[in-house]
Amino acid sequence: MSGNTITHKITATAEQIGTTRGTTHDPSLAPNRAARELGLRRNEFDLAVHLGRIRTVPDEGGGGRRVARDEIERIRAGEGFPEALRDSVRAVGTMEGAAIMEVPRARFTRLARLGLLVPVKFYVNRYRAVVWLYLADELRQFAADERNAALLKGRTPEGLRDQLTEGLDLRPRNWRGRHLGFLLRQADDDPWARAAAVASVLDPVEVSAVVRDPYERSYLHRFRPVPPAHGSPGSPAAQLAEEIMTAADPDEIDWLRTDLAGAVEAARGQRPAPRPALRPLPTPPVREATPHEAEEPGRFRGLLGRLWRRDS
Repeated sequence: MSGNTITHKITATAEQIGTTRGTTHDPSLAPNRAARELGLRRNEFDLAVHLGRIRTVPDEGGGGRRVARDEIERIRAGEGFPEALRDSVRAVGTMEGAAIMEVPRARFTRLARLGLLVPVKFYVNRYRAVVWLYLADELRQFAADERNAALLKGRTPEGLRDQLTEGLDLRPRNWRGRHLGFLLRQADDDPWARAAAVASVLDPVEVSAVVRDPYERSYLHRFRPVPPAHGSPGSPAAQLAEEIMTAADPDEIDWLRTDLAGAVEAARGQRPAPRPALRPLPTPPVREATPHEAEEPGRFRGLLGRLWRRDS
């Protein structure tokens, strides 16, 4: 065999290996890579995951969530991709939302405060004001529903006006409900992760009142989801965001506490919270009696015998 033939075979084999590597897909993708392949900006990708549009899987290496290659292909094969996907996660503020629904901004805000329009995101602006964002697709659906026609035009019903006058604002509560649904989907059926998701929207004092075992509370904290970042820790923006993320209405707190108690009980039944092993107390060494101590009982009995015989 000539040297040229050997060189040709080696080159062909190398090319084949390179081609195979180029076409072999990783089993899952990191969020940034997945967002690029789906034609989404990172904030759009995160919202799509939040809404359940994109399913994620835990990273086996403990590095967060990833997207399976099959999930990427499923989404890419969807009708109208990628425009339909981007449109489904388009979030708008009050001004743009009012324009989509063709109503004044004041009416839009009233509908949102009444809980009829559910925010999907929020952020705190530089003036420390909360800015709520809504899905444009949901706003279009609400406006197109004939049952809502009376709410879009004319006077707001008196009962609803009274609630608004009393300060009703269901936007934070509705956002919490939506956010909790996202956390429960991310829990991957782990019972303690599901319980921790419920605990994350309760004040720690409420959690302590429901989960009295300190080891169970510590285990819950291990699974506590990382809250969305809003400003540097301890800043006014972060404090305001924390208030929004914590249940405040008495009835909301009651049902969350009930849910937490049930979730912890179910988790306890499947996998009790770990607690430190009890170490057995050391057994004190047995001390042998000294010769002097061993003689004492015999000497004492002998003395009693002599006294008894003397008295007889």
